[in-house]
Amino acid sequence: MHADFWHQKWQDNAIGFHESEANPHLLQHFETLSLAAGKRIFLPLCGKTLDIAWLLSNAYRVAGAELSETAVEQLFVELNVKPTVSAVGELKRYSEQNIDIFVGDIFDLSSDTLGPVDAVYDRAALVALPEETRRHYAAHITKITHTAPQLLVSIEYDQSLMAGPPFSLSQEEVNRYYEESYNLNLIASTDIPGGLKGKCAALEHVWRLDAVTRT
Repeated sequence: MHADFWHQKWQDNAIGFHESEANPHLLQHFETLSLAAGKRIFLPLCGKTLDIAWLLSNAYRVAGAELSETAVEQLFVELNVKPTVSAVGELKRYSEQNIDIFVGDIFDLSSDTLGPVDAVYDRAALVALPEETRRHYAAHITKITHTAPQLLVSIEYDQSLMAGPPFSLSQEEVNRYYEESYNLNLIASTDIPGGLKGKCAALEHVWRLDAVTRT
């Protein structure tokens, strides 16, 4: 989707994708990453997700990337935190203790700017992108995080019944994007109650991606 699409969504407050509580897959499966408190988690295309508040409350550090500055401003208001804002190349960085959110095009985010991360939590990024962008995105995230382990949530449904986003991703497609760099473990598949947006049956898949060990 073009940047204007997402800017308009936030301007119009048409953010049905924003959940009113921390995502249950995060609560149920985050422990599979086996991360000690204090580790730094990267959330691409994070919006103002309440998953960030959950991670912070559990003593993790958070890095995020988000196109919409409106979303990031709202995030810090809801966290009741006043951030320091600085320019970093083409991006802006909103920072406070244990949290850094980079505002702008995620493809402008480099590994040096992002800094070290211990894991990636992708609940709504890959599924938000059209097919022609997804492979580029997957390679970019893999590169800038130095193949950090990932907890990835994908959605699968009959794409002919509804236009994305979120877009449907088959298990085969997820494998194509990541199999060169990761061992993929499908740890859960659940029906979305009432269907996706009430329009069609859909499954959510939860993946843990672990870096391939090179010999």
